Amino acid sequence: MSAQSGAAVVTEEKTQASRRAWGILLFAGVCEIAFAVSTDGSRGFTNLPWSIATVIAAAATIFTLSLALRTIDVGVGYAVWTGIGASGAAIFGAIIFGESLGPLRILFLAVIIAGVISLKLTGGSTDSAKSDD
Repeated sequence: MSAQSGAAVVTEEKTQASRRAWGILLFAGVCEIAFAVSTDGSRGFTNLPWSIATVIAAAATIFTLSLALRTIDVGVGYAVWTGIGASGAAIFGAIIFGESLGPLRILFLAVIIAGVISLKLTGGSTDSAKSDD
């Protein structure tokens, strides 16, 4: 194998690892939405089914975030995770619990979502800086 083809393989592996990490981060964001919504539904942990869902979602969101942060920079990963969680919780809170979602809230949720997309487009993955030392 030539040095060029070896470099191409390494680049492809890094690209695939980055895509996988972003997919995991997206799933972590969905778990964060579930965590926030189920926390509200638990009514201070007085509703057992919602309380169980809260504990499961909390474990899932932290675990999957930690997996994504093996590749994605913590500042970018955390910002994307919280952005997905905050905007998703607001949207699903309105759908499930009838919470207020007026025009200004929608505008600022759109700003959060635009920020999340922008962070994804700018990268945020470390290549060799996050190795298993």
